[in-house]
Amino acid sequence: MVHAVQVRAISNDEGNRLLRIVRRGTGSVVTWRRAQMVLLSAQRMPVAKIAEVTFTSPDRVRDVLHNFNTDGFDSLQPRYAGGRPPKFTLPQRQQIKQIALSRPEDHDLPFSVWSLSKLADFLVAEGVVDDISHEGLRLLLREEDVSFQAVKTWKASTDPEYESKTTRVLQLYAIADGTALPGPDDPTIVFCADEFGPLNLQPHPGKQWAPRASGRGDPDRPRRRRRRATYTRPHGVRHLIAGLDLSRDKLYGHVTKRKGRTQFLAFCRYLRSLYPTTVRIAIVCDNFSPHLSTKTDGRVGAWAAANNVEIAYTPFYGSWLNRIEAQFTALRYFALDGTDHPSHREQARMIRRYIAWRNGHVTDPELRKVIKRASTIKRAKVA
Repeated sequence: MVHAVQVRAISNDEGNRLLRIVRRGTGSVVTWRRAQMVLLSAQRMPVAKIAEVTFTSPDRVRDVLHNFNTDGFDSLQPRYAGGRPPKFTLPQRQQIKQIALSRPEDHDLPFSVWSLSKLADFLVAEGVVDDISHEGLRLLLREEDVSFQAVKTWKASTDPEYESKTTRVLQLYAIADGTALPGPDDPTIVFCADEFGPLNLQPHPGKQWAPRASGRGDPDRPRRRRRRATYTRPHGVRHLIAGLDLSRDKLYGHVTKRKGRTQFLAFCRYLRSLYPTTVRIAIVCDNFSPHLSTKTDGRVGAWAAANNVEIAYTPFYGSWLNRIEAQFTALRYFALDGTDHPSHREQARMIRRYIAWRNGHVTDPELRKVIKRASTIKRAKVA
């Protein structure tokens, strides 16, 4: 007497898990078909009927049920194996990758970049491989995590005090974030300050939602907004001097006609007024000349010493260390892109309204996404 093959008794959780796999229909088709067989067997459908429903053989259904009874849900996952053995050995693949990552000049060749054809010819000429096609070389390099990429610029800092300045700025950030305790002379409040601009009265490029084109020559089809052309800009420019309070995560800004030392000091006085004079604060900024104290004009240093303020400078070409840079990317994206303000007053009003909105919606997911992406771009590492 032949006993009918059935799946073992399954729990309610296992039944719901099988049902989710079958209903979802995504992922591996093999997993979906095996889960369907097991689910039908759990519903006490005979093997012959399952084979008919799933368009397979009864022997295949029995194998799936036996495997599930033994290995559970792990048996539903396909285990692919076999196929043609690799054409190139591991040492060959490593040597191909090494040559592809080198420069042609290193091999005394009169060109500056490897193309697939040049690289394939060189590999054959050097005896690394007997033969290799261009497509086979491309697939091999992709499997070895090698891709054809554009050469990017790299800027080194020329600041002789690079290490000390970087260390101090990062120490201040750690204090502001609460991951380090301030010392007796360390500030407890940290601002990041910088200038944004120039702010021109011009149509700024941007994107918008617009109806999809339904065909040419349709007079009733609404058209998306266009940017006007500008030939002259007689209205001058403005500048935004902004500061980011790391403790409160609030952005402050003043729109000014100039961005000299006088305007910078006026904005620093405003930041200083946000906290009692007994509270020591720090202002992180770059090496723009109005931020510095010089032999002819030492107002910045004298004001900082007299008002319990530390001015911390980022290294030369190290603006990626200033956390306010990412805030400017979000400001441009949300407040300026796609605008065409008729006056500086309207433009400044838009910026002030955005700053007020930003300070009230610091947890907005879209805002955090833009800021996070911008901070990643700005931190293109400076040596």
